Amino acid sequence: MAISTAIIGLGIMGRRMLEHMLLHPEYNVTGFWDPDPAACDTAHAMAPHVPLSPDAHSAIASADLVYLACPPVPRKAYALAAASTGKAVFLEKPLGVDIAESRTMVEALKQAAVPAAVNFTQAAGDALTDVQAAARAGELGQLVGADIILTYAQWPRLWQQEADWLRFAAEGGMTREVVSHFVFFAERVLGPLTLDWAVSDTPDGTDLCETQVAARLSTGTGQHVAIMGSVGGAQPDRQELTIKGSKASRRISDFYRDAVSSGEAFQALGQEALDPRAESLRAQLDDLALLVAGKPNRLATLDEALRVQILIEGILAGKPKA
Repeated sequence: MAISTAIIGLGIMGRRMLEHMLLHPEYNVTGFWDPDPAACDTAHAMAPHVPLSPDAHSAIASADLVYLACPPVPRKAYALAAASTGKAVFLEKPLGVDIAESRTMVEALKQAAVPAAVNFTQAAGDALTDVQAAARAGELGQLVGADIILTYAQWPRLWQQEADWLRFAAEGGMTREVVSHFVFFAERVLGPLTLDWAVSDTPDGTDLCETQVAARLSTGTGQHVAIMGSVGGAQPDRQELTIKGSKASRRISDFYRDAVSSGEAFQALGQEALDPRAESLRAQLDDLALLVAGKPNRLATLDEALRVQILIEGILAGKPKA
């Protein structure tokens, strides 16, 4: 039987997930809500058969699974409300922006013993699965570390403009929104990371998010992850994670494009899907159905997401966070 699902937050990610849940046989969207009437109208036009809930709690009550695509700050209250009535919870990343609040939420969700995971979109994808398999099989040789490089002409990007909170330091920025995905990926391959040092710059005298970031993370065995991000200049978006090995390295570009090098130019692996984002979301939903059913899955756990949040907030603060 399809999983009855409520969506809280109908911005870009909420509507994107709605679109793919409507196509997936494992899901039945029973309600959705957003405080913005325009966002509600857009979602209702996509799914006129789904009732528009009068508030978040009504949407939660209609479902067995609650997907939280709202900004980070209100997410905790909705997650705990859902878990208190036995609902499974799927949270957008970042887990939060306040580490103490996130720790409290993680412990409460564990105590509630409900299925819960965080939507790091590469978790169930081919790229991460294949790189992990290659590393375990020794195809990369000795793992040396990783590089994360991001460059954007502007932030937020054009397609993110309606999510105004993304441009402010309080909850937004490229480090939380994008670097976090690649830090999660790197930890899955290299193991737990700690923050050695970090520098980030924000426009003086404003509450806007960072435009420059640099950091170094390390594993317990001395492998380093170098991070560099910048905003500005006429250029295409660049989003790259390179997992470096002594025999071969793997580069993931734009989240999904996998390439390999043994010292020469990187060569694409496999045939790129016509719509890699759709393939990624489908894989996430496949594994989310496994999570709800109590079966093994590849989704990001609450503990993994909390580890990533601690690293990200430490990077933004310019120092490790306890």
